[in-house]
Amino acid sequence: MNPPMRRMLSRLAILLVALTAFVAGPAAAQSLNVDIVGGLKTATPIAVVPFAQAGGAPLPTDVADVIRADFNRSGKFRSLDKADIVETPSQGSDIKFATWRLLKQDFLTIGRINDAGGGMLKVEYELWDVNKQQSLLAQSFTAPAGDLRGVAHQIADQIYEKVTGVRGAFWTRIAYITAVGTGNNTTYSLIVADSDGYNPQVVARSRESLLSPAWSPDGSKIAYVSFESGNSAVYVQNISTGSRSLIASHPRGINSAPAWSPDGSKLAVSLSYVGNPEIFVIDVASRTETRVTNNFAIDTEPTFTPDGQSIIFTSDRSGKPQLYQMSASGGAAQRVTFQGGFNASASVSYDGKQIAMVQGNGNVYRIAIMDRSLGGQVRFVSPGNVDDSPSFAPNASMLLYAASQGTRGVLYAVSADGLVRQRLVLSDGDVREPSWGPYRQR
Repeated sequence: MNPPMRRMLSRLAILLVALTAFVAGPAAAQSLNVDIVGGLKTATPIAVVPFAQAGGAPLPTDVADVIRADFNRSGKFRSLDKADIVETPSQGSDIKFATWRLLKQDFLTIGRINDAGGGMLKVEYELWDVNKQQSLLAQSFTAPAGDLRGVAHQIADQIYEKVTGVRGAFWTRIAYITAVGTGNNTTYSLIVADSDGYNPQVVARSRESLLSPAWSPDGSKIAYVSFESGNSAVYVQNISTGSRSLIASHPRGINSAPAWSPDGSKLAVSLSYVGNPEIFVIDVASRTETRVTNNFAIDTEPTFTPDGQSIIFTSDRSGKPQLYQMSASGGAAQRVTFQGGFNASASVSYDGKQIAMVQGNGNVYRIAIMDRSLGGQVRFVSPGNVDDSPSFAPNASMLLYAASQGTRGVLYAVSADGLVRQRLVLSDGDVREPSWGPYRQR
């Protein structure tokens, strides 16, 4: 059986389960090692000058380094190497535009950090158009030193939006599952981290498998599947408080593949207590279940469209796994994918125009994006051979996916054109099942 099919069946609860488990509140987690693979020479050149600091102890975060890394992994920008920055202006009057034109930079980011009192820092930045010698942005943030990474991500977001017209998604979070150890000594953890893999925190931990993390639309909760009771069950956990609720735990069959409705009031899941895996919609408040598919095939991996009116899901009703779409209230399903012998694990972009999926041809499984606004045109954004679990960023400029590196599981964040990839790997253990969270409240 091929690995993507095995993973899909794993999400259907075809797993051996052990005997004990526990859930932990927020705690420290093993950090991911991060490196960027590839690049795009035609991306917009931008220089991010080290921010000036007015005295004081060295800061725990180099704000300019974080902004530079954000830009480089976006696929839209190409940051000037730090070693090539020959001048360090900290305000507009210090800029010698001729220098930056010689360095062939279109945009210039400068800034300064000052003590704001009460343990707070004031971070100011400016974005300049080098060719027009024009100021485009001049903003400031006040935050403690421990929040400088978040400030840097927000600055990168504002610059990204100013230049591209699309809201940036660097100041967001990701969720993923880690597996550390071997055999009966394996520990599974549900981790939440910054979008670049930093600041990981444990949301749940178990000696049994954890699967399918899914963010609520407001980013306050994560739905996931746990086997701690001896069978699969769907839980919703509040990230801040650590409290959680049991959503689906039918003792007969599987309870799997949760996906939130856009308004956060419902979860689509795959349940098999009726005989075979079918799609149900559960009202989170009342726990009322509504069955929306009725077919002898395996129906699983549901995801709502952004308008909440439809559900896209994986089914093998045509003989092999393909994507289908139906009304969120039930009814006839229409097949969506026709290219490739295997299509599964849909992630839908914020505007509904693009669907990321795992597409299999022969023994090669890659992440593909189908553009519905271009008549279903498909492009590949990963090299294979065994790639899985795509998840769009909230602005669809990037997506996460899982991959195999030798015998280990790793994650990649890839630009939507597939030309820039960021690898996230544990120094000890596997990382899998990624989910990119929504925008944070500004």
